[in-house]
Amino acid sequence: MSVTPEKKAPGVRVSGLSVVYRTPAGELPAISGIDLELVSGTITGVVGESGSGKSTLALSLLNAVQSPGRISAGSVEIDGLGDVVRLRGEELRKARGRHIGYVFQAAQNSLNPLKTVGKQLLDLGRSHDVADLRGLVRDAKDLLGRMGMDGARVLDSHQHELSGGMRQRVGIMLALVLNAHLVVLDEPTTALDMITQATILRIVREVHQERGLTTLVITHDLGVVAEVADRLAVMYGGQVVEQGPTMEVLSAPRHPYTQGLLRAIPRLLGDIDEARALPGRPPTLGTIPAQGCVFRERCVLRMDVCETERPPVVVSGTSIVACHAVEAGAGAAAGDRPAAPAPVEVPEVVGAQSATGVHEGRGEQP
Repeated sequence: MSVTPEKKAPGVRVSGLSVVYRTPAGELPAISGIDLELVSGTITGVVGESGSGKSTLALSLLNAVQSPGRISAGSVEIDGLGDVVRLRGEELRKARGRHIGYVFQAAQNSLNPLKTVGKQLLDLGRSHDVADLRGLVRDAKDLLGRMGMDGARVLDSHQHELSGGMRQRVGIMLALVLNAHLVVLDEPTTALDMITQATILRIVREVHQERGLTTLVITHDLGVVAEVADRLAVMYGGQVVEQGPTMEVLSAPRHPYTQGLLRAIPRLLGDIDEARALPGRPPTLGTIPAQGCVFRERCVLRMDVCETERPPVVVSGTSIVACHAVEAGAGAAAGDRPAAPAPVEVPEVVGAQSATGVHEGRGEQP
């Protein structure tokens, strides 16, 4: 499932990527057959419910899936690095940090409680053969200052001396300071209040543009992707079911799952009953269907073919969707099948109150 918009070269090309986890019941799929291109100079957002495979996809970009999981098939081609899946040992360690920056969902997981942030920064620089360590410290202070903190004080602090939001910003600084080509942010604003979140999202976009990065933002928050992402991929049951330009996907969603996600967002204005939760529950690791459509149990457009065949990829301009009903032209009522939910207006998505804050549109600055 691949599209290269505007004829730009992909900074990252994910092809046929599958990850399995070993369990007493055997190896079970966490993500399967993912094809995705992250275009150089763009920010790609990945959304989906918990358990959809978002973080497993992110870790796969670093070849960091750990036992009992493993990458069972596919490749992750990164411009200038080749296939990361094939890297091992020192070669892989050097790629992480220097070429690939990663912001963990829980920032404290990437910080050493026994060392100050400054010492960890210097360790990072030395491990990647940075010649100008003074320059590295200056860049770190600048990034921290732009995120609303006293850079010198933060570098002299230990993890326990910083709030959760400050630790998250330190994690973002460490991911950006080595000028990595690919930056992966896994729920980067989870620990932040909504004002700080708006500032962080602005800084992420500014640094991304200044350095021409390839950026992937993993989130459950559609407000975040509406704020920063150029392209959007929607995951369900370990598969990418829809992807395309962010505003196009949000304003005219085609996959029933994407439509359901948008309908479930509570609005700041209007009747609260307008927000409708998706029926049923997402599949767990052991209940992802081995064949057919992974969304079929919750889908209002379910057809017989959905039981046995994986949905085809339907390409429309710069967007793609994997859905039997879309291929059959069932976006409107067809026969006795119910019509697809109406598309949600973009202003309602961007102005939605989400789990981590309120967004007023990409053009607004905090």
